[in-house]
Amino acid sequence: MSEATGPLTSRRATILAPAKVNLALQVLGRRPDGYHDIDTLFQAVDLCDEVEVEVGGDRVVVEVEGVDLGPQEKNLAYRAAQRFLRQAAVDSGARITLTKRIPLGAGLGGGSSDAAAVLRCLASLIEGVDAYSLHVIAGELGSDVPFFLGESPLARGRGRGEVLEPLPALPAADLVLVSPPVHVSTAEAYAELSATRAEGVQVARLPPSLALRRWPDLERVARNDFEPVIGAVYQEVPQALAALQAAGASVALMTGSGSTCFGLFADAPTARAAAEEIARGLRWRCRPVRTLEAFPEPRRG
Repeated sequence: MSEATGPLTSRRATILAPAKVNLALQVLGRRPDGYHDIDTLFQAVDLCDEVEVEVGGDRVVVEVEGVDLGPQEKNLAYRAAQRFLRQAAVDSGARITLTKRIPLGAGLGGGSSDAAAVLRCLASLIEGVDAYSLHVIAGELGSDVPFFLGESPLARGRGRGEVLEPLPALPAADLVLVSPPVHVSTAEAYAELSATRAEGVQVARLPPSLALRRWPDLERVARNDFEPVIGAVYQEVPQALAALQAAGASVALMTGSGSTCFGLFADAPTARAAAEEIARGLRWRCRPVRTLEAFPEPRRG
């Protein structure tokens, strides 16, 4: 790398990296590049990892608190920093500290959110990488990363999920997340879905307009093509959905490729009571969360 193309405005930044739920998720045809086209509605929630980025040193280092993520070179946050610094032509490394609170392999997008958080922090610290280049980097890192780098915490995603249509944020709503003790890989989810779909089957499309004007509108669009096939393999998924419905959720749905499920509740006290009731019955991790009306911004210094 050569000298920096833009000045270093500060050396350290911190940010919260939120989880997401898919309010709708439809899997369409397989693409020539091996990916599938999807049509989804992303919503960020206030269950967050904490990310700190400090520019310096001669290499990228990732330290993780709360869980073992394996070799750092395979971590999306590491790859995000490497890719940004290369794009910015900065002759420096970075130290990244992740405090993990978002469960792994749960359909909540924690790794993708961490990667976007690193990009946000570095963009606040180092000039020279424009918004378009950031979006390109995000798309190269993973299908969900562009959403977490986007302008709205509510967005429709097409293509692999990286083609975004930002939507006006709704007022904060109260959800309960139920995380069954099973790990579902995205590759496994797609394999299960492909095995159950007849060749050439026509998938009923989501409405051309998925904009939600109020939370009750979610009832008419909430669906997840992965939910029935993952639920057939892991009975914990229908158990979680049934528990949410029994606790009074107006909508109960699996997010992403699973296994976390979420329910929409009328208000915060009702959501807290439902989470406690479900946790007592299933003895699984249950969390009341709120949807976000804006993405967190990095804090420098």
